[in-house]
Amino acid sequence: MAQAHIIQSGTGGFGSGFEHPLTGADHFLAMFAVGLWGAQIGGRSIWTLPVAFPLIMVVGGIAGIAGVPLPGVEIGIALSIIALGLAIACAWRPAEWVALLMIAVFAICHGHAHGAELPNAADPADYAIGFVIATGLIHLLGIGFGLLLGKAFGGRLSQGLGGLIAAGGVYYLVA
Repeated sequence: MAQAHIIQSGTGGFGSGFEHPLTGADHFLAMFAVGLWGAQIGGRSIWTLPVAFPLIMVVGGIAGIAGVPLPGVEIGIALSIIALGLAIACAWRPAEWVALLMIAVFAICHGHAHGAELPNAADPADYAIGFVIATGLIHLLGIGFGLLLGKAFGGRLSQGLGGLIAAGGVYYLVA
């Protein structure tokens, strides 16, 4: 029987890939933080950080699917949430290449973990497309909050959110 769409409920297709970033708090916090930090830094970082993250995350995902080992990936994910949260809380505005390098390391960790955990029954391409689209939407949400909070409250509320994000990362590190 032909299917006219790629959403494959329960089998790990597009729908599962799209849903995961929205329901996994660790992924959501990190993706939201990338957008928020990009907006806080300003300039080209508003788009370079959120665009670079999912592109590099796909590379990590392919490595995970291929079974390439990456020790300590879960620690890397927790540290990404802490580091991004602290960068926001401290209103750190590094050179763009430094921010992109940091984002790249974290994206490899996130992508690898999700690629390695991809269900055997899943269609990896459909899952990855859904996953990357949802990730991009979370980045946009972070950018929107960052721009609104930066204008409305001079960035202090963004910094407070950064502290909460970092605390969430500490939770994942010790849990």
